[in-house]
Amino acid sequence: MTTYKDIHGTKVEVRDDDPANPVNGQVWYNSGTLKGHKVSTVGAWATAANMNTSRYSGAAAGATGTAALAFGGSIGPASTDTVNTETWNGSAWTEVANLNLARNQFGGFGTSTSALAIGGNKNPGAANETEIWNGSGWTEVNDLNTGVKDMAGAGYNSNTSGLKFGGANDSGTTGNTEEWNGTSWAEVNNLNTARNGVAGAGTKSSALVFGADPSAVTAEEWSQPFPSTVSFTVS
Repeated sequence: MTTYKDIHGTKVEVRDDDPANPVNGQVWYNSGTLKGHKVSTVGAWATAANMNTSRYSGAAAGATGTAALAFGGSIGPASTDTVNTETWNGSAWTEVANLNLARNQFGGFGTSTSALAIGGNKNPGAANETEIWNGSGWTEVNDLNTGVKDMAGAGYNSNTSGLKFGGANDSGTTGNTEEWNGTSWAEVNNLNTARNGVAGAGTKSSALVFGADPSAVTAEEWSQPFPSTVSFTVS
């Protein structure tokens, strides 16, 4: 039979205080009371600090709960588009450099130091403008090939790679998909089902698109194969 000492390497400690950094499953006596430490695997939401500027239909980027970026969107009942950008450091929001183009219903992906803002609704019409965030400011870069709003995007390091898919252009709902290589956009294979109001996740090589307007439950998976290996002999 496995004992506590077999698992942790020591017997149950007798202490006058609780350990500063207990590990999962550790047990000890504190002033005659048997105590233990168990790591909970169930997450929970807690109230965080408010943003400086309220908005909706904006975009965001970030890889963790302690480093994120929020940008653009619309403000108030008049639906006034904003260029406002804020960073999140895990405890508070800070206003930073604005987008160049005010827009809503657009796509965004990346991290708090390397993000992309793509397309959107610029009242009126679907935008094809693309802006890249380098951690301190936005720079306009090469446009999408097709203007689009209500789309989704996927990507981690937007300075080098990303994917945009679905949405609606001035002609209606589209399945258009474009790939970002760090410099420009290239059209690639379309979604199987044209859709707008979608959500997406993943990277340029492995992404997921799901939902749509009106109330779709279908999803599609994007998989980009790695380049094939070529063998050769040097004589």
